[in-house]
Amino acid sequence: MHRLLYISTARTPMPPAELDAVLRLSRRNNAAAGVTGLLVVGGRRFLQALEGPEEAVRATFERIRRDARHFAVVVLADHAITERQFATWSMGYQPGGAPKGGAIADEVTALVAPIADPGLRGYFTGFAHTQAAA
Repeated sequence: MHRLLYISTARTPMPPAELDAVLRLSRRNNAAAGVTGLLVVGGRRFLQALEGPEEAVRATFERIRRDARHFAVVVLADHAITERQFATWSMGYQPGGAPKGGAIADEVTALVAPIADPGLRGYFTGFAHTQAAA
């Protein structure tokens, strides 16, 4: 089992309909490949964790890395894991304009609270707090 965490920046703002289309396709592809994860979007920035069989995670990431809609893809973590933190999510998602009128930081903190790995949880909460302050 493997996990890869990266951050990137969209070249242009992505309208909600485009993000929804990307998510639908990602969820379908990830489920077929056995990849799970979480995507948090803050403005034009993306933070995403992918986990699953190493070959599937690497193939998924390579497809993402080649997508011309974003740039400055930086891998933050890339290592073997003993268990998934997103086992039931083909791709969990939290938009930057947090739903129900809440702040992105509060929404993401609640979303990742069950994650056992404090470092992974910290990446997501730190990202959300940075985006909330922007």
